[in-house]
Amino acid sequence: MKKPSSKIREEIARLQDQLKQAETREAERIGRIALRAGLGEIEIDEAELQAAFEETAKRFRGGKGSATGKKDTGDGRAASGSSTAQSPGADAGGSGEA
Repeated sequence: MKKPSSKIREEIARLQDQLKQAETREAERIGRIALRAGLGEIEIDEAELQAAFEETAKRFRGGKGSATGKKDTGDGRAASGSSTAQSPGADAGGSGEA
């Protein structure tokens, strides 16, 4: 039996809320770690910081290459690293900010 469109919309809204909550938890976790490491005190351009986080993510994923400071268009997600970085689900109503 097929689901009515209203049920599908409800499920999408529920999943978007779950995504927003998960991204918030991730952003808060990474933000806390960044602050403990002293990144909150460093004056650095956001694009440079984004590039540094992308390099770190590649290191832990085992990838190679240089960071551009731009969103990773390969899988549609941006590497997030600080509590102020935009999350990939910002269009779902969440900003990912802690």
